[in-house]
Amino acid sequence: MELTVALLAYGEAANLDKLLPAVINTAEGISEAFEIIVIDGMESRDNTEEVCLKHGVRYRNQEEPYYGGAYRTAIRYAKGKYFAIHDADGSHDPRDVERLYRKMQEGYDVVVGSRYMEGSHTQDKPVSIVMSKCLNLAYRLCLGLKVKDVSDSFRIYRTEQLKALQLECDNYDIAEEILFKLKLDEPGIRMAEVPIVFHKRMEGESKRHLVKFIISYIRSLVRFIGMRIKAAFRKQKRKMP
Repeated sequence: MELTVALLAYGEAANLDKLLPAVINTAEGISEAFEIIVIDGMESRDNTEEVCLKHGVRYRNQEEPYYGGAYRTAIRYAKGKYFAIHDADGSHDPRDVERLYRKMQEGYDVVVGSRYMEGSHTQDKPVSIVMSKCLNLAYRLCLGLKVKDVSDSFRIYRTEQLKALQLECDNYDIAEEILFKLKLDEPGIRMAEVPIVFHKRMEGESKRHLVKFIISYIRSLVRFIGMRIKAAFRKQKRKMP
């Protein structure tokens, strides 16, 4: 199978009903061999399963708690050579999946849908943009990540590389964890970005809690810095006679 498109959805049935036709249409334009999988909460809060049945896409409940658990569940059950993931709230345009996929065909291992490169735009709140840019700067500088938007989840990967990772983050910082660990395992990994428009959510309320959001990112950054330092020491020791 060529492509898996995954959507993480908790209480997003109304948005999915509008999004899925566009997701299906885009996937059909990429390859006949594709799957679309929706990961719902451990216990559903709406009729997401019925919406998935209506549109003929795979439905699974997440097997671990929190956002990170939903992400890991999606990776676990992905069958495609490539793994594309985007939000189920309407903030990402499903048609952009094809742009990310075409960029991957140039020989990249990861392509990020970027809010912060030339040609992109975000409709997020000003305070959220400032926080996001500060977070992105800190992660880029401290971890040596060569992309401008390390925190947006809209991406496409090589599924085999994703499945090889040991991912631990429970919250939205799993997006940074993936980029960092891919680079840690394969320093020569090729990453690219494609400019996107980040839209306001269509319906419903955000599941993000600001305090938990900030604390998790700080903790993870400290942990990743420690991992990077240890990896550098191991590399140096191997070079010593």
